[in-house]
Amino acid sequence: MSAGVDEQEQANPGVQRGPGNDLRLVSLSKQFGAFTAVNDLTLTVPAGSFFALLGPSGCGKTTTLRMVAGLEAPTAGDIFLGGQDVTRLRPYKRPVNTVFQNYALFPHLSVAENVAFGLKRRGRKKVDAEVARLLDLVELGDRGRRRPQELSGGQQQRVALARALINEPEVLLLDEPLGALDLKLRRQMQIELKRIQTEVGLTFVHVTHDQEEAMTMADTVAVMNAGVIEQMGPPGELYDNPATTFVANFLGQSNLVAGHVTRMRDDLVEVDVEGTTVLASRTRSHADSGAVWVGVRPEKVFLDSSGQTRDHGINVVRAGRICDVSYTGVSTQYLVRMPWGQELTVFEQNTGARELFRVGACVDLGWRAEHTFVLDAAQDAHAGVEYEDLGT
Repeated sequence: MSAGVDEQEQANPGVQRGPGNDLRLVSLSKQFGAFTAVNDLTLTVPAGSFFALLGPSGCGKTTTLRMVAGLEAPTAGDIFLGGQDVTRLRPYKRPVNTVFQNYALFPHLSVAENVAFGLKRRGRKKVDAEVARLLDLVELGDRGRRRPQELSGGQQQRVALARALINEPEVLLLDEPLGALDLKLRRQMQIELKRIQTEVGLTFVHVTHDQEEAMTMADTVAVMNAGVIEQMGPPGELYDNPATTFVANFLGQSNLVAGHVTRMRDDLVEVDVEGTTVLASRTRSHADSGAVWVGVRPEKVFLDSSGQTRDHGINVVRAGRICDVSYTGVSTQYLVRMPWGQELTVFEQNTGARELFRVGACVDLGWRAEHTFVLDAAQDAHAGVEYEDLGT
């Protein structure tokens, strides 16, 4: 490292690096005029974890990322790495690097020169071995002499990742990194990013609007909406036990049916749905009295010809009629009109065990009590639905 850089870092040392530093956001807020982009956000990202901020455009996720990177100043609150407050440190003094959707590679430099750029800017002379190690990590060891435009989109993304990782950040921020890739490449890169994160053991904070990306890669997902976190936890927990209608609808699809809690018994909640008693586990009940939404995921529901379903140990809602059938290869999607006029969705795997139901068939819908979740009816049953398939 050059003497000039050494003197600068001694005068402005920034945050002390350490492999076990959690990232903590404490009461973090950001306002743009009268608009509140992030509202009193508090969370901890454990060191070495893959953390996803998931939400629709305008929910505050990218603003949160930019505050962590030092590209936006918070209106209120603090940002800590380990025990040190980095809220007011300049971006270059934070052990944080960002990978953007557009890669931002230098077209006039080779792949190896792009990767080496950060180290050389800091005055490092001998960088070839480190560049080779990072290119091997991202499986581009034989592409070092090529220019970015000679690579595919997925390969360019890996170069951008290597360029960020070579600086040995404590936290790597990923801002919609796969948004410019086609579906097949995105799925490949999801696997690659998780592999790389596991190998290097760094903290990754990934901002995305894509539910599949968050579910596939992250250890913990925080679902954001209107500047706040609606729910945070492991992907499976959020999907199977959503705490709000927004999470239920944004993270996959849900059937939400109006009901009324009739009684609590042992570890179960009884809900009346159009004259039928539906059971739910107390651990998945986020309301225990009054009007509620009864929820179940479409793939948890199974169909039987009307009158043939036994209700021993399962919830059964009878007298539906198939009004649409969509064959998608792996599964078939059914729309079933219920006696009260609502259409419910059922996904059934195409195992070949039986023939498909036809439009007009009369069916019963059944599902296990532990697959039911119960939400407060004061929430909008359509919250999150309108955001599906939107970009950033």
